[in-house]
Amino acid sequence: MSPPPRTDVLICGAGPTGLVLALSLARAGVRIRVVDAAERAGTTSRALVVHARTLEFYRQMGFAELFIQEGLPFAAVNLWVRGRQVAHVELRDLGKGLSRFPHMLVVPQDVHEQFLIDQLGRAEVQVERRTELVGFVQSADRVQARLRRPDGSEETCEADWLAGCDGARSATRQILGGEFGGSTYWHIFFVADVDATGPVMNDQLHVALDESDLLGVFPLRGGRTGRLIGTVRLRDGQDHHGLTWDHVSKGILQELSIQVERVNWFSTYQVHHRVADRFRQGRVFLLGDAAHIHSPVGGQGMNTGIGDAVNLAWKLADVIRQRASEALLDTYEPERIAFAKRLVGTTDRIFVLATSPGRLARFIRTRIVPLILPVLVRFRRLRRLMFRTVSQINIHYRASRLSEGSAGAVQGGDRLPWVELQGGVVEDNHALFDDRQWQVHVYGEAPHALVEECRTLRLALHVVAWSPAMHVAGLTRDACYLIRPDAYVALASQAPRPGALTDYMERLGALAARS
Repeated sequence: MSPPPRTDVLICGAGPTGLVLALSLARAGVRIRVVDAAERAGTTSRALVVHARTLEFYRQMGFAELFIQEGLPFAAVNLWVRGRQVAHVELRDLGKGLSRFPHMLVVPQDVHEQFLIDQLGRAEVQVERRTELVGFVQSADRVQARLRRPDGSEETCEADWLAGCDGARSATRQILGGEFGGSTYWHIFFVADVDATGPVMNDQLHVALDESDLLGVFPLRGGRTGRLIGTVRLRDGQDHHGLTWDHVSKGILQELSIQVERVNWFSTYQVHHRVADRFRQGRVFLLGDAAHIHSPVGGQGMNTGIGDAVNLAWKLADVIRQRASEALLDTYEPERIAFAKRLVGTTDRIFVLATSPGRLARFIRTRIVPLILPVLVRFRRLRRLMFRTVSQINIHYRASRLSEGSAGAVQGGDRLPWVELQGGVVEDNHALFDDRQWQVHVYGEAPHALVEECRTLRLALHVVAWSPAMHVAGLTRDACYLIRPDAYVALASQAPRPGALTDYMERLGALAARS
């Protein structure tokens, strides 16, 4: 057999991160090859929560509405302490006015992955299973990767770029070397997908705390099905790998009146918090769990990995299509590693507070939290801040060298605010986005010079009639917003100077006229 042709991007790992990267690149016409060491796609539900920012990315790729049919919207979250409900927060429209998707969505990871695999199949790309990365060497213009095939033989795959999306035990990261700094929490957790009855099996999220135990009850589709995540207390010297459902303390289950009828899947694990010291070395990139892992607080892990993929995909596509210089790829690591470090720090503090056996932590979570949380969630501003943070729509790249200018509340590097449009061709301004192209937005009127400049640069220009809702969202009338393919503002200008777009694109080395 002749060796496969050289590919543009070799993607190692076919979890959600690798699959989204593959889909984005395939949509842009980039040649890709996707390999995964596993024999088959995941058959158990691991990550569950899909946030608004991920759904916005999926909308740009054209399948958000179809994907939503696979999931269950979170209706509410409830906090219980010592068997007493102390807080209830409605989530169905928590982010109303902030996003087309004002809620969290529950989609088990196995369902999520199969959906993405099906989408990739429509792009005529197949995941090569039982194909493992065993080594690679880089040169000035390529990566030569050694792959072990299912029959044990090896081949050399030549690629312009290599993306390591191969999880927490990433072979890509290990071959690169470098630090994966952080630590492992001492707690042992169990996860169980169950059939159960009881008042909390009601398609809502329930979190229960007491002095020593933690339990999360996550709804799954099917009425009486759910996922239980909680702590396991080990005897001295006991190994968590041999634990079964019978070893789980049932006290907190009894407090919530949960009657488990059947355990469909059970596993135990330890939680880590680590960030690689670099997300790129030469022609090799790390994404998702290969680059950062953290506690499950807020369901951020998988969504963060998907954000990595979206960030890198358009940059690789522009470089490969010669619409940008390779220097554009230098922005991937600083943009994504900054957020990963903040996320690990934040989730670590919350996680320690929620699980620490210390007297002060127990007092705070069992006495203080029940007093102040019900009061805090009544404030609309706080609820909206909660949505902005957890949904990841607050992520910005203001410190990036790709981000310039400001117009009112919007700065270069911000996600362009979402605003609903009345009586227009599209229902909201985010419906204009396309993950394959740069574009310019003006809300109000665009000067003739700007129109001509966009035409010369072959930049899509969207001029949208002004409405008061745009001011509420933080947009400025007649301002110019240059939008990256990932829907972040590259350049914001309250009074666009003639030639400003041309200067920016030339600095980027990405004149659209070269496409």
